[in-house]
Amino acid sequence: MNNQRFYAFLQRQILLMIGLSLVPGLAYIFLGWLNGVIIPALIWYGLIVTVSLFGWKLYNDFKLEQMSEKALRSWYRKLAAFYYLIFALWTLIFLLYCTETGHNLHYIAIFTQIGASVVASTLLVSDKKLFFPVLIILMLPLIGYFFLIGEWYGYVLSVFSVIFLGVLLYSSDNSYQLIQENYYQAQHDSLTGLYNRRYIVEYMERLIQRLQVSDNFVYILLIDLDHFKTINDTLGHDIGDKVLKEVAMRIKRYCGTTHTIARLGGDEFTIVSGEHNSSFDCKELSINFSETLLQVLKAPYMIDGHHLYLSASIGINGVGNRATDASHFIKEADIAMYEAKAQGRDGIILFNEDLSKRVEYHLEIERRLYFALEHNEIALRYQPQVNKQQEVIGCEVLVRWNNPEFGFVSPAEFIFIAEKTGLIIELGNYIIEEAFKTLREWNAKGIHLEQFSINISVRQFFHSSFAEDVERFVKKYLNNELVNKVVFEVTETILIEDMHRIISAMKRLKGLGIGFSMDDFGTGYSSLSSLREIPIEELKVDRSFVGRVGEHRSDELMITTILSMANIFKLKTVAEGVETEEQFQFLLKNNCDIFQGFYFSKALHKEDFEDYYLKRRVVRPLKGIAYEI
Repeated sequence: MNNQRFYAFLQRQILLMIGLSLVPGLAYIFLGWLNGVIIPALIWYGLIVTVSLFGWKLYNDFKLEQMSEKALRSWYRKLAAFYYLIFALWTLIFLLYCTETGHNLHYIAIFTQIGASVVASTLLVSDKKLFFPVLIILMLPLIGYFFLIGEWYGYVLSVFSVIFLGVLLYSSDNSYQLIQENYYQAQHDSLTGLYNRRYIVEYMERLIQRLQVSDNFVYILLIDLDHFKTINDTLGHDIGDKVLKEVAMRIKRYCGTTHTIARLGGDEFTIVSGEHNSSFDCKELSINFSETLLQVLKAPYMIDGHHLYLSASIGINGVGNRATDASHFIKEADIAMYEAKAQGRDGIILFNEDLSKRVEYHLEIERRLYFALEHNEIALRYQPQVNKQQEVIGCEVLVRWNNPEFGFVSPAEFIFIAEKTGLIIELGNYIIEEAFKTLREWNAKGIHLEQFSINISVRQFFHSSFAEDVERFVKKYLNNELVNKVVFEVTETILIEDMHRIISAMKRLKGLGIGFSMDDFGTGYSSLSSLREIPIEELKVDRSFVGRVGEHRSDELMITTILSMANIFKLKTVAEGVETEEQFQFLLKNNCDIFQGFYFSKALHKEDFEDYYLKRRVVRPLKGIAYEI
């Protein structure tokens, strides 16, 4: 018995077995009264009633949701005893009546014994530990009875009975194997052999109901392998599948029989602990267990000649007697796991109330973001970009959200939510359209910029209608001169996609006249080969490096390296986050082309940018002629 649902199936058979014993048993009392064997029949029926009462109690005692594994095993042992006793009593009545040849009761006894064998093979088919010994108990006396007749037909019937026993055992075993196979396929992951999501959710539903009665505690871990997609993309899914199998084996070896393990899908696994009496002990044990498990998973992998190194992010959630469902606890563990990823991966986060409040806040942000455009809460800001002479030659378009209840919401928060929910498509189109309108208006007012940078998210960039939407906005708002000023800034995360797909999408947009800049360069996935392949014109040095100029030599070396690489590939360079004269002079000395940051100006409203631009116009001589820029 390896599925608790089979216990429920066997429990349902108790009432049927009681009915099949008590009602036909009355016929044996009647026949015994007619044929002078009433006393043995009454004694036998009294035993049947006693065992039936025992079975009735077992039926009522079965509370699957509230029973611990130990209590369930104890109940099952009593259930097995009930079935052995009830069928043993049917064998007893056979032995009592098979000698009553004078009244031909032996024919009824033989038929009843055969019928009991068929009933046993049908009702107990889900449990081999029951149907196998019960069929032996029922059929061996019948085989012996025929053999002891001492006539040729008795020997023939004895042989036929042996064959009949073999057929019953064979058919019951085949049915049992089919049930087990169907169960296994329905409840297990085909790749790793671990339980699947369906099983673990059902298991936890029962566990939660039991915990509400016992007041015990368990913990659930949700494990996600870090950067597993890279293995599939670089080495292929066959290697990836072998890695998942090895991960599953390591988890199984480490957990032993004390935990329930499942693969939720992809590279996500979940582990549910056994029960603990104390919430504090459960918490401490979960952390210690997870820390060791993390080291187990980080040990090097040798797969088909490839030396692989993995890490994992683990979210922990405690499960007690809170009245909620399994999906809720799994979701909370999932939230903790993603928090571990957000904090740099290769770590463990325990779900807590602070994290819960933060998630609730994000959910509320998500809900309100749906109506932000409709309520005109989204606005654009424009941060000036200056050249080496500190002349305004461009700007970066930035988005801001001011909600009546939450006030100013950081773009780092709502852009992430917009990407996760798909709202980034609608939001991105709004930003592009409003930015194009502004560029056209400025040009008409004499504000002539060399470049006009707009941030594009990865999800937006690869959306099926992105190129068509951009083309529509270009035709509606820009001429050939203006579209050539537009620069789409993409982050290095774009490089996790297929390179052919990236280049194809970029070339289509470049055909409209739009250029590309690699934003936050040096913080993610870029390589020399990607710089050579993708059609970009500009690199942006990330503010995290610029902000440490004069503090960390390593960051200064990173900046000079990026600027040198850009020079090799003939790319323009933009440094963002410039806040001090020292930072500006360092970048200037190392031949950075364009600068932006609070040292020059914060991001401005459209009208304020116009004033800023007009105030910083300079007059420069060109072959004796003065002109304005």
